[in-house]
Amino acid sequence: MPAMVVEEDLIRGAAPEPEPEPHLLVVTFPAQGHINPARHLARRLLRATGARVTVSTAVSALRKMFPGEQAGAEGHRDAAGVWYVPYSDGYDDGFDRDAHDATHYMEQIKLVGAATLGAVLDRLHGVGRPVTLVVYTLLLSWVADVARARSVPAALYWIQPATVLAVYLHFFRATDGVDRAIAAAGGDPWASVRFPGLPPLRVRDLPSFIVSTPENDPYAFVADAFRELVETLGREDKPSVLANTFDAVEPEAAASLREAGVDVVPVGPVVSFLDDAAAGAGGAKNGGNNNDLFKQDGEGYLDWLDAQAPGSVVYISFGSLSVMSKRQIEEVARGMAESGRPFLWVLREDNRSSEGAGAGAAPLADWEGERGMVVGWCDQVRVLSHPAVGCFVTHCGWNSTLESMACGVPVVCVPQWTDQGTNAWLVERIGTGVRAAVSDKDGVLEADELRRCLDFATSEMVRAKAAVWREKARAAASEGGSSEMNLRAFVAKQIAGGKN
Repeated sequence: MPAMVVEEDLIRGAAPEPEPEPHLLVVTFPAQGHINPARHLARRLLRATGARVTVSTAVSALRKMFPGEQAGAEGHRDAAGVWYVPYSDGYDDGFDRDAHDATHYMEQIKLVGAATLGAVLDRLHGVGRPVTLVVYTLLLSWVADVARARSVPAALYWIQPATVLAVYLHFFRATDGVDRAIAAAGGDPWASVRFPGLPPLRVRDLPSFIVSTPENDPYAFVADAFRELVETLGREDKPSVLANTFDAVEPEAAASLREAGVDVVPVGPVVSFLDDAAAGAGGAKNGGNNNDLFKQDGEGYLDWLDAQAPGSVVYISFGSLSVMSKRQIEEVARGMAESGRPFLWVLREDNRSSEGAGAGAAPLADWEGERGMVVGWCDQVRVLSHPAVGCFVTHCGWNSTLESMACGVPVVCVPQWTDQGTNAWLVERIGTGVRAAVSDKDGVLEADELRRCLDFATSEMVRAKAAVWREKARAAASEGGSSEMNLRAFVAKQIAGGKN
């Protein structure tokens, strides 16, 4: 409002129009590994700022999260007080990776998503709930343009390690010739590559999309998406990025990014049960207000865990996307059978189709029972928080890595692709687990190597390291901790900047 109008209003006794209530919109790609950290950030924002917080993801994902529920005029509202509204990605019945083309999907989500997310922002403004800050997860750089076209500030929420962002930024900017150095390594996993400000990394520690992406890889488009993201940051004068990490675990990466002109703001670990605990809401016992895209197998696995000795159970999960081959299933089955350790194994339905007896391994039903349990999906935070769990065999997604760290559970890392090799490098660097060696032939973790890694990960040395990092992670995420303080300052700065 012009200063002259305000002055005239005050002379006549009329009060100036009040500023709109802060309304933060978190926009996320419709995949479980993106939705979880987006939802957890929304809850952290709600706790830290008291503002209205809304999450927006694709129609198909929201239908799975709130099955059978009819959204009101302002969307869905979960038990924590976070609102949810959908945008359309052009695939309202869901994306089937076996039937649909991923490259076409990315074209559609950008085209249709931009139009429908714009309509969401316009509708919220029309009902008196204008959005004052947009935060978007990776693969969605177009969201920044949608927000800024409406004079709303926008910021990236980086849901992988800050080290990975620094690697991508320097690679796509060709800083100090790192792109040529990686090409010259010729795929040698043990070749060393130096990035400005980062500790030495080997080729096997780098994100898979800049090392080797086969032409027939259905996710080859991701490299282009990350390049576009780096270019988007480059178009901003002083880009700020929220990062799901904390200074103690990645100080060099934060310094490298700031030196390159990116103001990285560590707000992690963003894990919902830590916010529950800080708010006195019972922590992991509440189940983190799930609304997962995958249906859980009841709570029988928690009763089974209750009957196990403290620290005895090996929890095995390769996440929401990784596909386990028949041989990988057989090797894990044989390794656990020969280890004599009790286990809880998440084996999704789409992976069970590859299950078989095979040489050296019995069918799952033959060795599942008193000593082992197999489920299609579970509440991972509740499992990792359970006192019976003593080790986590994981694909090493960043969400899983942070959850295990915050729960003090040592890990056996079996990275598959994308950022997982870097995550495994970080785990070994801080001493909370070990990266397993896999077969050169087919990338399978074999039974003997699994047993070796389990022995190492459950040693007193690694358990002690995991306990130390549990306290560091929880201190950062606690009420009044570095995560909350950084988040409050960031939001205040962004909203203030949006008013100028």
